[in-house]
Amino acid sequence: MRRPLILVLCVVCLFTSCSPRDFLARRLAADLIATSETFRAQQQFQLRIGVIANKDYLSPDYLALQHHGWISATISPCTPALAPPPCWDVMLTPSGVDTFQSLLAPGDADKQSFSIPAARRELIAITGIAKQGNAADVEFTWRWVPLNEVGAVFYSRDTHYRSTVGFRCYDDGWRLAQSSSHSGQPLDEALKNAEPAQ
Repeated sequence: MRRPLILVLCVVCLFTSCSPRDFLARRLAADLIATSETFRAQQQFQLRIGVIANKDYLSPDYLALQHHGWISATISPCTPALAPPPCWDVMLTPSGVDTFQSLLAPGDADKQSFSIPAARRELIAITGIAKQGNAADVEFTWRWVPLNEVGAVFYSRDTHYRSTVGFRCYDDGWRLAQSSSHSGQPLDEALKNAEPAQ
């Protein structure tokens, strides 16, 4: 009777000395990724009105804004910095003013260039963990979630991305890698290098 009791007490002591961060499970990896400042950073959409170069006016972003009827433009003389012609004087349409007005920060309404929050990341799943000693690579899928009508034009909830990020185990448990190492990349690089998931 004494032996099983001693064995149970030893196991309890062993588990009470371990931190939940000592074991890199999918749940811990998901929590560390999803709550990191890098992952939670909102994607900003940059809009410039006034005179812009032809290559900017014909970019996919400006074409999408034209398609939605939020901007219009007239041909304008080019400054030396914007040459070669043609250049365009871009302005918000009444519909564009209605769409962007509530999204602008106070004081930005009179500026020629401004950025608005457009989307945030959402973690979908941890798809794999490869550990080797005190380092690990964690593969995960995520997607953009539009924050407003403008974000919905540029970021689709249906497109999923796959990234792999490095983790390291320290004396207080597992943490996201802060710099590149032989066993993984930091989260900001992992998000930049994301590939569409199949």
